[in-house]
Amino acid sequence: MKHALIAGVTGIVGGHLAEHLLDVGGWTVSGLSRSPSRLNGVNSLSADLNDPVSLKSVLTDLQPSHVFITTWSRQATEVENIRVNGGMVRNLLKAVEGQGVEHTALVTGTKHYLGPFDAYAKFKPETPFREDQPRLPFDNFYYVQEDEVFAAAKRDGFSWSVHRPHTLIGYAVGNVMNMAATLGVYASICRETGRPFVFPGSPQQWEAAIDVTDGRILAKHLLWASTTPQAKDLAFNVVNGEIFRWNWLWPRLAAYFGIEAAPYPGKAGPLETSMADAAPIWDGIVAKYGLEPNHLSKVASFWHTDADLGREVETFNDMTLSRKLGFLDYQDTVASFTDAFDRLRADRVIP
Repeated sequence: MKHALIAGVTGIVGGHLAEHLLDVGGWTVSGLSRSPSRLNGVNSLSADLNDPVSLKSVLTDLQPSHVFITTWSRQATEVENIRVNGGMVRNLLKAVEGQGVEHTALVTGTKHYLGPFDAYAKFKPETPFREDQPRLPFDNFYYVQEDEVFAAAKRDGFSWSVHRPHTLIGYAVGNVMNMAATLGVYASICRETGRPFVFPGSPQQWEAAIDVTDGRILAKHLLWASTTPQAKDLAFNVVNGEIFRWNWLWPRLAAYFGIEAAPYPGKAGPLETSMADAAPIWDGIVAKYGLEPNHLSKVASFWHTDADLGREVETFNDMTLSRKLGFLDYQDTVASFTDAFDRLRADRVIP
């Protein structure tokens, strides 16, 4: 039986990965996170990824065959992002050194092609993104994380894979990258208050070709690359496999919540601004419908969705490398959102 160590097991990526490994069977799953995993079958471990002593004490003799790094910590500057997130990868892989790790998979994202938060989408990249495009001339903690994995692989003799999803869609609460939860909250507030459900992003995003990544297809891709010899020591884009435009998808999301999609006003209207007064409204919705008592900031990350939808450049990814090597899975994008909404409703996170 193989043994997976998932760093970030309660996040959107780590949670879907743990579910998938347990579903397919043949895996022992250990998960590192600040809070215990809610999944039956996960051996929950708590340690500070920035503290080598804490990690060593928890991971001594764990002997994972596969390490999946699915977590990150946002800092105020990219210099701090590099120090903290690069250190987390270095510390984790040092803590399991000599324990027989066969493969390490690192999840980063399309900021590999778009640039870090400090210089995000400030130039026009070539699309679709391809894995062999050169690194950008900016400091980027994704690059440093990759380099830490490469160095540890050379030192310890394991294989590696890097996975670059686009905007993540799936089930998670308290995850800054989960657009499904953010848009579910936004639509619920619009339905409750009568506010227009207007697309908050840029004209370019409203009209351009785009793709997203379902947490479930990313989980399948992580397992595939980690156990397929021809996929070892490669970096991959990972998206649903469907190209769409937001002007097509937005009315379909509105229909799920039984509301109309407002006409697009022709310019961005960031959610951080339009939802600035939404915390007490959300508290009222929670009380009215008997939802889990989550603060608005725990279920919605307006700033991150604004960053995704406010880009003024086209952004979509090429999946040819994965297809050539045998990964042929596809995920319907409308279902990515509606399935996530269904789970959030079932767990009384949104009404």
